[in-house]
Amino acid sequence: MEKKVNKKDFIRYDEGAERYSMSKHSFMKLAQEAHAVYKINRITLVNVPIFEEYLESFRV
Repeated sequence: MEKKVNKKDFIRYDEGAERYSMSKHSFMKLAQEAHAVYKINRITLVNVPIFEEYLESFRV
């Protein structure tokens, strides 16, 4: 049985904080530092591929 993977390119702050197991404030700050934030009217979205590339720069 094939499992469907929910792979989104854009997520909201709440979903991102949950996905990466961090506080919403920390996720917001990192997303802004990564220049991965898009604001459309009153909706703020984070570009996941850009954010993950930035996150990899912290690898030890």
